[in-house]
Amino acid sequence: MSPIRKKRSAVYPPATPPRQSKKKTSLRTKALTGLGIFALLAGCGALIDTDEESTTASSTSSSTAAPSLERSSESPVTPSPAVTSESPSEEPTPEPTSEQAEPTAVALDEETNAAEIPALGTADGSDAQSAMDTLNTLEVKGRAPKTGYDRALFGPAWADVDRNGCDTRNDILRRDLVTITVKAGTNGCVVMTGTLHDNYTASVIDFQRGNSTSSAVQIDHVVALSDAWQTGAQNLSVDEREAFANDPLNLLAVDGPTNQQKSDGDAATWLPPNSSYRCTYVAKQIDVKAKYHLWVKPAEKDAMISILENCGAEDFTSEPEPVEPAEPTQTPVYEAPAPVEQAPVQQAPAAPAAPAAPATPAGPFPNCDAARAAGAAPVYAGQPGYQPKLDRDGDGVACEN
Repeated sequence: MSPIRKKRSAVYPPATPPRQSKKKTSLRTKALTGLGIFALLAGCGALIDTDEESTTASSTSSSTAAPSLERSSESPVTPSPAVTSESPSEEPTPEPTSEQAEPTAVALDEETNAAEIPALGTADGSDAQSAMDTLNTLEVKGRAPKTGYDRALFGPAWADVDRNGCDTRNDILRRDLVTITVKAGTNGCVVMTGTLHDNYTASVIDFQRGNSTSSAVQIDHVVALSDAWQTGAQNLSVDEREAFANDPLNLLAVDGPTNQQKSDGDAATWLPPNSSYRCTYVAKQIDVKAKYHLWVKPAEKDAMISILENCGAEDFTSEPEPVEPAEPTQTPVYEAPAPVEQAPVQQAPAAPAAPAAPATPAGPFPNCDAARAAGAAPVYAGQPGYQPKLDRDGDGVACEN
């Protein structure tokens, strides 16, 4: 038997991996390079955004750099280890600018070169009797049409008409508020905080300047601009209307919601809820209308008189109330008795006229006949016509018979 031969297995060299084409390698290189650039840009973006969440995300993205590729003729192309880039440092929070920083507030009396404040007396009105006397000098007419009214006709809102450097609103806040603080360096012209003892509501209001808080305290035109327009302000010049709108005599710092309720009402349609202030309020309206030659409406005047009389004023021009006549007392009626016929009264004959007084003789009568003719007989002793020879019996009486 022939020996059995074992088959020798063929030995093959290890397989060589297929070689990639130059074109295919180039495309892969470009793709990986693009990813690296994208990651780099994302990392740069993180440096711009200071938001914490954005910074963390961008730092993670930037930590992966573009891999580099090496091409070998003997082995397949494999990516090199990723290059770790330096994560961006977080930018410090910027210091607030002068616009962002809270303004420094100082007490008003500590502010240097503070502008002049309107006189406190401009917040008051005349006494009740003076107001009543002034009211009776105002013209009384009906309300004129509101046609053509516009706030702009009274000039820019809160203009600095007194040229003290502050607008009118801040002037009145500085006059009417207490414990005031102002923005430093504004000459006291920007009120930051303060306390208002409100005349309209008798309440205390804390004022704080701000977009959502300033309206808690508003500046009221005591005689509303619209009411003034309908009672004579149409006849004022532009400068006079601007002065009217910014006159401290016509302005008060008051509770904001209450001012909104008043709107453009006059004394006949609106009065302050605080009844103890109504006399002063009405007196101020009268003073303002007199100063700017405005008239009052009939119902408005009646309301003003009623308020002032409650404060002790007297209206001397009003007609006295008619006095009702007393009811007549009934007099008893008596029936006259029947007339009684009376006998005719016979008139006594007239007495004869007294004889004329005898003429006084110039001397003694020559005889009794002359004495009788003269009407002087008898002639008594001592009379001018007596003589003894005519008195025959010597009894002092001559010419007796």
